[in-house]
Amino acid sequence: MLRQKKTIYEEMGGSETIEFVVKEFYSRVLADTRIAKFFEGVDMGRQMHKQSLFLGMIFGGPEQFTGKSLSVAHHPLLLRGLGDEHVDALLEDLGATLVALKFRRSLIARILTTANSFRNEVLSRELPQDS
Repeated sequence: MLRQKKTIYEEMGGSETIEFVVKEFYSRVLADTRIAKFFEGVDMGRQMHKQSLFLGMIFGGPEQFTGKSLSVAHHPLLLRGLGDEHVDALLEDLGATLVALKFRRSLIARILTTANSFRNEVLSRELPQDS
């Protein structure tokens, strides 16, 4: 019998672990001069809660994120200059957080690949259409 591969959510240890990762991640983000400006005036408690729900959902957990679409939510940031270099910085901070928390390299790679798959939506880019 084939064993199904665990979801990222399961491999991470569920919602409590994701919430802890998000807290640690945002402490890095807020200290990162490349991107901290995008979080000025943001209710970080609310932001961390929304991020935990979103990550739980995209990593295969039971959470249901019902907030704005990523393109709508990030539109004001695009007007302030949000671009690829900022997404790269966020992913770098996420990777560093996961390394510091001693996650396995293979799991870190899956997490970063999944997170990066939302780049075009965050940056309001049209996705290429199949011919």
